[in-house]
Amino acid sequence: MITADIIVAGAGHNSLVTACYLASAGYSCAILDARAVPGGGATTEEILGPGYAIDTCSTGHTLIQQNPLIRLDELGLVAKHGLSYIDPDPVAHVALPDGEQITMFLDPEKTIREYARFSEQDAESYRTLLTEFAELRPMLAEARSKPIGHGKSLAEILAAHPRGGIWSRRMAMSANDVICHEFKNRHIRAFMGWMAFQTAVPIDQAGTGLLAYQIIAPRQARSWSIPRGGSGRLIDALVGYLRDHGAEFHCDTQVNELILDGERCVGVRADDGREFRARKAVVSTIHVKHLAQMAPKSAWGESFVFGAETYNVGVPFFASYIATMAPPVFKTARGDVTAVSAGYAGWLEDLVQSGRDIYDGVMSKNIQWMLAATPSLADAGRAPEGHHTVKLLTHTIYDLPGTGPAGWEGLKEQFADRLVEIVQRFCPGFTDDVILSRLTKSPVDIEVANQHMIHGAPHGGDRSYTFSGPQRPVPGWAAHKMPIPGLYQTGGTTHPGGSITGIPGRNAAMVVLGDLGETVSDFMEL
Repeated sequence: MITADIIVAGAGHNSLVTACYLASAGYSCAILDARAVPGGGATTEEILGPGYAIDTCSTGHTLIQQNPLIRLDELGLVAKHGLSYIDPDPVAHVALPDGEQITMFLDPEKTIREYARFSEQDAESYRTLLTEFAELRPMLAEARSKPIGHGKSLAEILAAHPRGGIWSRRMAMSANDVICHEFKNRHIRAFMGWMAFQTAVPIDQAGTGLLAYQIIAPRQARSWSIPRGGSGRLIDALVGYLRDHGAEFHCDTQVNELILDGERCVGVRADDGREFRARKAVVSTIHVKHLAQMAPKSAWGESFVFGAETYNVGVPFFASYIATMAPPVFKTARGDVTAVSAGYAGWLEDLVQSGRDIYDGVMSKNIQWMLAATPSLADAGRAPEGHHTVKLLTHTIYDLPGTGPAGWEGLKEQFADRLVEIVQRFCPGFTDDVILSRLTKSPVDIEVANQHMIHGAPHGGDRSYTFSGPQRPVPGWAAHKMPIPGLYQTGGTTHPGGSITGIPGRNAAMVVLGDLGETVSDFMEL
C-alpha cells in the first residue's frame, strides 16, 4: 500500500496544476496515470521517429496565458523550470471554398486591412469586437479565477455592468447567431466560424456565443501561443516542480475503483490490486462518466448518477501527424503565406451543418473544418534541420454507420488522404514526395491512447449551455467537491472545460486548500 497526503488520480495538466499548489502548501502528493507518461492531452512525443517532436493532442496554449499560474508565474514555471512561449506571426491563415484565403496577423491593424479586402463594414465590426472584448475580459477573468460558488458569478458581475445585458444575451446565443449578427461577408463569416469551432463545440449550440469573441480576441492580442519545444514542456515544468517538492509518480497505473471508508473516499485501487491511500484528500481527473462507475450508485446519489449518464462527451477528433521536408506554403494572389496555425473552412452554413451531422451520427459528405498546425515554422527544434512537423486535425464521428467504430481501421488512411488533398489544393508545393512519414489516428485510436478522451473527444465534453458553468459536470456539483466526501474533481469535465487553460486545476486547488484549513491567498494571487 502506498500512502500520501493527497492521491491524484490522473496526470493531465489540470491535475498536475492542482498538485503543484497543494505541494507548495507542504502536502505530499502521489500522482497516478494509466498512460506511460504524465501529461494527458498536453504531451509531446516522438511518434514519427527521433527528432520529430509531435504534439499528440494540444498545440496552442493561448488561453492559459491569462491564468495567474503563467501570467504572474505563481509557481515559477517560467523563472525556474524553463517554460517559455513563442507567439507566431501570422496568427492564423485559412483557405476557403472558392480559393480565397484570409490571414490573421499579430498586428490588429493588418488583420483589419485583411478583412477590409472583403468588407469595410466587417473590418470595422472586427475592430469593435476587439474593443468590446477588452471590456469583458476583466469581468470574465474575475468570474473564472475562482471556483463556482466561491465568488461572484459572471451573471452577477454582468448584472452590475451598464452593458451587462448585451453580454448576457451574446453568451446565451450560439456562435453562429453572433457571427451572423455582427458580420455580413460570407468569407469573413467562414473565417470566424473556423475560429469558433476550434473548441469542438458545434457552433449552432445555445451558449456558444462567447466563442466568437473568446477565441479570436485573445489570439489577436497574443497569437496562438505555443510552448518552445512542444506542448509537453508545460508538463515538464509542472512535473519538475512536483519532483522538487517530493511528489511521487506512478504511471502505467490503471485506477478502477475508489476506496471508501464509510461514506468517505480515502484512496483508489488499481487494476493490479495496489492500493493508494490518502491521508487528506483524493483529487481526480478521471472522466466523470468513468468516475461514476468506480463506486456504488448509492454513494453518488441519484442526481449525480443521472448527470453523469446524460453528460455529453463532445465532438470526436481525427488526427494525422506528418514528418515532412517542407512546410505547407499557401499560394495567394498577394504572395506565399506560411502559418503555424492554418487550415480550411467551409462556408459558415456548412460549418454549422457539419456540427449537426456529428451530433446526428452522420458522416458529412465533405470535410468542412480542418486545422493544419506546423509548429516547426516558429520552433525549428521540433524537427531535424530543414524538416517540419505537420498535424492535420478535423472533427468527425466515432460510430460509423453500418460498420460502427471498428470500421475506422479500414477507412482512416483514406480519410487522412482527403485531409492532405485539401492542403495540396492550396499548397501545390506540398507534394507527396515532401511527406517522409505519417501516423494517422481515428477517433477510436485517440480513445485507445487516452481513455479520458471518450469516443476520441479531447476537450472533456460539450460546452454548450447544458454542460457549462454550474451544470458542469453535474448540476449541484460544479465546485470541484464530489458527492463522496474526501473526493475532488478537476480537469476538462469541470468548469470552464477543456483546452489548455489550467483554470480547473488552479480552482480545484483553492477548494482543497480551503477545506484543509489553509489560507488560499498564501499560495496564489486572488
